[in-house]
Order: sequence, then C-alpha cells, then structure tokens
Amino acid sequence: MVQAVSTHDSSLELWPIGNCQMSALVDERAGIVWGCIPRVDGDPVFCSLLNGEKQDEGVWRFELEGQVSSSQEYIRNTPNLVTRLTAEDGSAVEILDFCPRYERSGRMYRPVAVVRIVRPIAGSPRIRVRLKPMRDYGAEVAGRTNGTNHIRYLVGRQALRLSTDAPVGYILEERTFRIEDDTHFFLGPDEPFVGNLREEVRRMEQLTRKYWQHWVRGLATPLEWQDEVIRCAITLKLCQHEETGAIVAALTTSIPEAPGSERNWDYRYCWIRDSYYTVQALNRLGALDVLEKYLGYLRNIIDQAKGGHIQPLYSVMGVAELEEGFAENLAGYRGMGPVRVGNEAYKQIQHDCYGQIVLPTVQGFFDKRLLRLADETDFASLEEVGEMAWNMYDQPDAGLWEFRTRQEVHTYSAVMSWAACDRLANVAGFLGKTDRQQLWQGRADTIKQRVLADAWTGNGGDGGHFTASFESDYLDASLLQLIELRFIDPQDPKFVSTFEQLEKALRRGEHMLRYAAEDDFGKPETAFNICTFWLIEALALSDRKDEARHLFQAMLRHRTKSGLLSEDLDFESGELWGNFPQTYSLVGIINCAGLLSKSWNTVR
Repeated sequence: MVQAVSTHDSSLELWPIGNCQMSALVDERAGIVWGCIPRVDGDPVFCSLLNGEKQDEGVWRFELEGQVSSSQEYIRNTPNLVTRLTAEDGSAVEILDFCPRYERSGRMYRPVAVVRIVRPIAGSPRIRVRLKPMRDYGAEVAGRTNGTNHIRYLVGRQALRLSTDAPVGYILEERTFRIEDDTHFFLGPDEPFVGNLREEVRRMEQLTRKYWQHWVRGLATPLEWQDEVIRCAITLKLCQHEETGAIVAALTTSIPEAPGSERNWDYRYCWIRDSYYTVQALNRLGALDVLEKYLGYLRNIIDQAKGGHIQPLYSVMGVAELEEGFAENLAGYRGMGPVRVGNEAYKQIQHDCYGQIVLPTVQGFFDKRLLRLADETDFASLEEVGEMAWNMYDQPDAGLWEFRTRQEVHTYSAVMSWAACDRLANVAGFLGKTDRQQLWQGRADTIKQRVLADAWTGNGGDGGHFTASFESDYLDASLLQLIELRFIDPQDPKFVSTFEQLEKALRRGEHMLRYAAEDDFGKPETAFNICTFWLIEALALSDRKDEARHLFQAMLRHRTKSGLLSEDLDFESGELWGNFPQTYSLVGIINCAGLLSKSWNTVR
C-alpha cells in the first residue's frame, strides 16, 4: 500500500505497535508520534500527534533524503510493522518497528522499550535520525547525555537509553548519513544493553513474531473477514495493561469527537463498560488470556469497593482518583485543544457498571478452560455487586454517555442491573443455591417489569417505543442493546416498534448517532461507530441480513490503512474523529463479522 509523502497536519492514519506494557503510534512516514511511559496513561514522551505545529518535537523519525513515497504493512498476524520509504532516485529503506514480547526465564518479557531496525534495500539511501522525546506533557525537550554507543534521554523521574550501532554523533547532531547495512536501535530502560546488539535485536524480533503468530493461531475466527478480525483482536490485546489486567478504552487522549468541538477526552483509562465489551468480543474468539487477566483486575476493584460504590473507570493500576486537568504546553490534534489529562467521569454515578462487572465474571463459574475457576467466595463477592445493582437500578445516573450536567434513570443502566440479577440467578442455580437463585430471579423479574412499565411510551402500536430514560420520551442507540442482553426478543413487537423509531430518529444514511438531542456541548456532529455496529447487529437479528452485510462492508471501508477505527466518524465526509484506536469500534467489527459470516461448514 503506497502513499505519497505528505506534510499536512496530523491524521489518524496511524499504526499501533506494543507489547501490553509499552505502546506507540507510528505515522505514514515511519514517525513515532505518540507513546507514553512508563504506561499507557503516563507522560507522552512522543507527543507530536498533539503538538500542533511543533511536529519536529516529541517524535522519533527516520527521514530519507529525497523521499517521495512510503508504504506500510504489518508482518502477518503480528503488530510488528514494516515501513518502506522510497526516494526520488530510487533508493529505499525498510524500517521494522516492534516492542519485544516473549517468554523469558519463566516470565513474559515486555519491557518499556521500542526496537527499530533500518535496512537499506535499494540504491544508496541517506537518512537523518530525528529523535526528540519530551517531558512533562510537552513542556520541554528531554535533556540528554551520551556514551560511545548510547544516548540517555532524561524524560522525568527516569531515563531512557538508546543503544545503537549507528554513529551516535550523527544522531546527536541530526546529520544525514549513508546507511549501508542493517542498523539497529533499542530505546528502553536506562541500563547497559547486554549482548551483541545486532544478534539480540534480531532474536527479539523473531521471538516476538513467533509469540504473536502463535497467539493468533489459537483464535476461533469466523470464515469471512478473518484478516479484519485478527487485526482487531491483536489491537484489543495491545490495549490491555497486562501487569494488572486493566483494559484501556483507547491509546490516546484528546482527539476531538468533531472538529473544534472541545469534546476532547482522555481515554487512557479502564472503563468498566468498555472493558466488558472488549472481553466479550475476545471471548467469542476464544482469547481467554485477556479475560483471565481482566478478571484479576476486577477482583481487586471489587475488594477495594468493599461492597460499596464502584466507579465507571479507574487507572490501569486501579487508582480511583483521576483528576482532570489540561496539558497547557500541547496545542492539541491539528491545534484543536484542549489536551486533557485525567477524566472527571470517575466522579460520576453510572449504575450500568454493576452489570458490566457481573456479566464477564460469571463466565469464571462455567468455563472449564480457565486456569482459575470461580468459587463460592467469588460468588459472595459478586453478590455484593448485585446488591448495588438491585438498590440502584431505579436511581438517576449520568448514563453510559456520561452526561456532565444532568441525571436521569437511564433505561440502559436499569437493563444492565436486570442483567446482573438475572446472571446471578444463573450462577446460584449452577452452584445449587436454590434460595439465592429464587432471590435473584425475583429481583430480575421486578426490574424487568419496572422497565417495561416506565421506559415505554405508547400503546404498543405505531409510534410506541422504549425510551432512553424513565423520565423522558427521547431515544438513544443504547436501546439496541436490549436484544444483545437478552432482555427482549428481536421479534417482540415492542422492540420492532422501537427499532423503527430509532432508525427514523438516529440513522444518518449508513451511520448511527448515539443520540440526536443537545447535550452539554450542543448537538452531536458525528456518528458514534459502535452505535453503527449495534445497528448492523439489530438488522441481522431482525431478518434484514443483506442490509446488515452492506452496512458492515461500508464500515470496513472507513478503516485506516492499519485496519482500525477511532471512536467517531463524520457521516458526511467519512473522516474519522475521536480517540484511536477505540476498543468499542474494534469490538463492533469482531461481533458483526461473527454474526454475519458464512459458516465454516460451507467450505467443508
């Protein structure tokens, strides 16, 4: 896939690399333009993505003299990226980027490190290495010291060390030089590189490639759209901070949902809701390792709550306080600030999170493949979460769209509370606890009757529909989830009528709004990608499968060249907006592919 060289503003044509500890985004010219240390929610030492006109600061780029084009692709079934840069005289280099990940000494080796290998492949290429990490959210370029074969970058309370067999003086002075042999760069912890750099780096790449290809080999992919599903699955795994099991909503902060909208949020945290959808999608592919790690994270969150309120989101380390501030030294994506650090949503009341803890956790009681099966102690802890769902299902909250200035009894939150009670009844029955089964089933039935009474408008005929909240008659796209949660059958007249009204109110051609009413920042200007995938699922389950396949194919055409999606999409121009890569959107691709694909039996 070849692109002409561009000098325009930042775009979301980005290629994630990572190892479930370190992650980075590489642009079309092989520049690392986003990467945080020591974790995804840390200081962005590579921040040129949000650095406005200062594109030469907060970046690591190999500039080919006379460059006219570039092409990129991942090594098959890995996040290891190859970028080819070609000059006007025909000379060319390939840059292989990856973050090491493989088993070593009985543990997973996943350092806070990026490896880059530059290979001359045609002519006599000359390159300049531009490596300028920053510190304190773009406040200043990192200081540096150097030795014979390394450079230390002082990026805060810690340092990064670049070990290389390239001439260190050329890198320090940013001089152009001819590259005549494979040249290796290891940017990682500030400690001497042990062993022969060339041999060790190549071994790291081979072992990392082998790890990912074996991981993909264990996925239960659908027959159709396998490449698309595999790329999404790998990227979702990269969004897990494996040390704790947390799953972040996206790798970035403050990419606007729409141009100049100031809907710029920091998504580098673990939302209970987003994580639920992520593990649900990966479970359908059989990627149980992500679920197992996440369940460990959830158990710590439940313990920390001590039977009380559970927040909508936490840091990847389980920290509860995520005070929201501004990175004043970063201009923002295409200069569209503000750049936010932290997220005030942690203070919000969102009652759907109780269901989103129960639903993935109950798998631990039934799935014999898991290394650690849930037991009665886990059930007791989960019942505490269920008690909160039961007590709060009819209380106002900010809802899944996280309204900052109003609260209502949101239907989605109530239905999630119903799901928590319903699934707890299933577990109690499995454990032989008949009295607890009856209790939780009775509570589930009570919530369901309340939703059917208070979240319905009309008499079931033309115009009747479920409402977004008990107090209103407006619609939002989360009502499409009533069938996914098994709250109602897709052929039920109430859902059929609701679906009809949802399409009239929120569908914009091939795309879906989350809601159309004004919120804290005015009317939404872009479609919410996961809602479009919910629309596709509802179409497929409503005997409109041909239309669903058409819309799914249309959504796939909006992916970046790396095969991914952000959170939002301009339904008129087709341009992607919002944080990237967005786990919600990748979940949509996986779920719809599984629902719409032809059966493997058709080729047997």
